[in-house]
Amino acid sequence: MATASVAFKSREDHRKQIELEEARKAGLAPAEVDEDGKEINPHIPQYMSSAPWYLNAERPSLKHQRKWKSDPNYTKSWYDRGAKIYQADKYRKGACENCGAMTHDSKACMERPRKVGAKWTSKHIAPDEKIETFELDYDGKRDRWNGYDASTYSRVIERYEARDEARRKFLKDQQLKKLEEKNNNQNGEDGEAGISDEDDDEDDLRVDEAKVDESKQMDFAKVEKRVRTTGGGSTGTVRNLRIREDTAKYLLNLDVNSAHYDPKTRSMREDPLPDADPNEKFYGGDNQYRNSGEALEFKQLNIHSWEAFDKGQDMHMQAAPSQAELLYKNYKVIKEKLKSQTKDDILEKYGNAATEGELPRELLLGQSEREVEYDRAGRIIKGQEKALPRSKYEEDVYINNHTSVWGSWWKDHQWGYKCCKQIIRNSYCTGAAGIEAAEAATDLMKANIARKEAIEEMPTLLEEKRVATWGTEIPDDLVLDEKLLAEALKKEDQRKREEKDERKRKYNVTWNDEVTPEQMEAYRMKRFQRDDPMNNFPQH
Repeated sequence: MATASVAFKSREDHRKQIELEEARKAGLAPAEVDEDGKEINPHIPQYMSSAPWYLNAERPSLKHQRKWKSDPNYTKSWYDRGAKIYQADKYRKGACENCGAMTHDSKACMERPRKVGAKWTSKHIAPDEKIETFELDYDGKRDRWNGYDASTYSRVIERYEARDEARRKFLKDQQLKKLEEKNNNQNGEDGEAGISDEDDDEDDLRVDEAKVDESKQMDFAKVEKRVRTTGGGSTGTVRNLRIREDTAKYLLNLDVNSAHYDPKTRSMREDPLPDADPNEKFYGGDNQYRNSGEALEFKQLNIHSWEAFDKGQDMHMQAAPSQAELLYKNYKVIKEKLKSQTKDDILEKYGNAATEGELPRELLLGQSEREVEYDRAGRIIKGQEKALPRSKYEEDVYINNHTSVWGSWWKDHQWGYKCCKQIIRNSYCTGAAGIEAAEAATDLMKANIARKEAIEEMPTLLEEKRVATWGTEIPDDLVLDEKLLAEALKKEDQRKREEKDERKRKYNVTWNDEVTPEQMEAYRMKRFQRDDPMNNFPQH
């Protein structure tokens, strides 16, 4: 917070001051107000808010952070040159005797001396000049550019541009003269030899026009833009070095499946014409520059430094580039020695088959103009073919004795295996036997469906079958007594009522373990429709 002059404070006052500052920062207490009535931000650091001791600040303020020594009368304006304020019709007393202006005397008059001054003629009175006074500080009095009009510098630029234009015109005329002399000399030689051809003259004329236009090529690609300079920035000239007659890289091959061109970065990494003669094409893709020349050497140097650092060697490309380059050179020398030694040992042990006989005809004819470079392990270093995109799933993998993949067969909106025509994934292949069994099962199912439909169409009365208690048909030799069955049904109803209401149950209960067929049939008839747990099960 902004405080006044430093004074001694007790421990208790210091603690209260800190608590007040924390409350102001948290917004619990109102902010401190300076002598002008403005609130002071409580988050301002103390080294900024504390005033120096020699200012003797009695109240908190931030004036010491402002330009408190500045003179309010100081201005950066300048004299209004050539401004006139008033022009009189007749001579006034105290005015210049030569021109009649009141702002100066005859000794300071800047007009030519008249034969008869305005004091005596009272004609052609000069207007009064605008007189201004400024209070400038030390730097303003000694500023050599104070009052300078920057728009006047445009005349200097125009003068230099006119000089450059005259120089270019002169050089163009000189070049035209040289070309005319050369053409005259060639025409004279052709005339002596008796050779004249209109087509050759037209070609020479085109060549001469192209040579003349080369002088204009410099200004054709000129681009005006802001460039950073040591003087704080100025308008400079940046030349585009691409020749406009060159074919754009994306027009070299108009095939949609050729090399991809990124219009945002203007890059084409692959070769648009991979099968063309490398001696005739001038552009082979951006990867050609990345994998050749010093770019490839620098890339290999970085890889070597990373691998050496991972193996525990104190080596860093950015921290010590000279050391890394020296170690890489030593590594290449040692590697070449080991390589040559290994090659000599192999040739000494197994011999050199390349020098013994001729190469096969298949290898001699199986060549192309496309350059591919391999390393010792057989990996492609340069000229790698475009890799086809592959799926993240495994392809052509046959499991469970299948000879085709899942999804090779489609029937009734279901995928399956073509080899066995199964629609269950990860099932074991049954081959042709499985296909025959599936077809037989299908035929049998169709026959059963047809037979069932035929039976349903026939209006036959089905004999009601009586079902025994245990769920099977009643045997023919079973005979039930109707009277006993009626009594068993009454007893079954009475037992049901006793189960519902315990109060109707007698105190003394007689129990008999023997069950007659009539009692079993009564139990079945009362229980079958309502108490069967499978009665409400949905039928499909």
